[in-house]
Amino acid sequence: MSALKVHVQGVGLLGPGIASWPTAQPMLRGLQGHVFSPTLLPSPARLPSAERRRAGSAIKLAMAVADEAVAHAGIDPHALATVFTSSSGEGLNCHLLCEALASADRLISPTRFTNSVHNAAAGYWHIAVASRAPSTSLCAYGASFGAGMIEAATQVQATNAPVLLVASDTPYPEPLNTCRPLPDNFGVALMLVPARSDRSLATFEIGLADAVQASAVARCSDASLEALRAAVPAAAALPLLQALARGGENQIVLDLMPALKLRVVIRSHEVAS
Repeated sequence: MSALKVHVQGVGLLGPGIASWPTAQPMLRGLQGHVFSPTLLPSPARLPSAERRRAGSAIKLAMAVADEAVAHAGIDPHALATVFTSSSGEGLNCHLLCEALASADRLISPTRFTNSVHNAAAGYWHIAVASRAPSTSLCAYGASFGAGMIEAATQVQATNAPVLLVASDTPYPEPLNTCRPLPDNFGVALMLVPARSDRSLATFEIGLADAVQASAVARCSDASLEALRAAVPAAAALPLLQALARGGENQIVLDLMPALKLRVVIRSHEVAS
């Protein structure tokens, strides 16, 4: 795989103890410690009231970070292609559908079924911004963030147009949580563009790590952030976000598959704000 070169123009971030990209930067730079507290999911203001009431955690989370990234980038989302990636999709709806199928009447709510599909978050986003641009929804289990990075960067290079990458994960209720434990909601969005501008934060060069590089997967220096990175697939983005927040030039290796790692060279254009 040849290196994929893209530029980052906006970031959205939300998770336990992390309210946004700007408020996260002191902890990402190591200036203050991360304190785990439950993720507060905002109501998706872009949606009409009826759809807003039906939106579950996965939709609220994905739309919140997508909104922040496009606002930070100063890009109109109306004609923006997207890549949405999640390791397991909408956990609560999966649980409730399983409960319904195990009951005596086995009746399924049409709204709940609509919200259970893996591309539900992408669908709500494109409806909310009135976009008919292409959208890809994917899942690669624990490697979902890295797979999303490759897909989005490939599309940027192939189309010479911006692509919004949204990676998010929401926890399951019990008993599924025992089999697939995720401690809380975590989402990140990156606005990737083909050309550098005065709003660009950094350049990413994305490729596969060689055997030597693969032995040094990036970790977070803060113990609480590292626990989050290890527990939630979307939080695999945290070392990348740390490098972006700290500025300068860095090379990091991210987990992808057991025998495959992703190497990202980050060249910051300015200290991200």
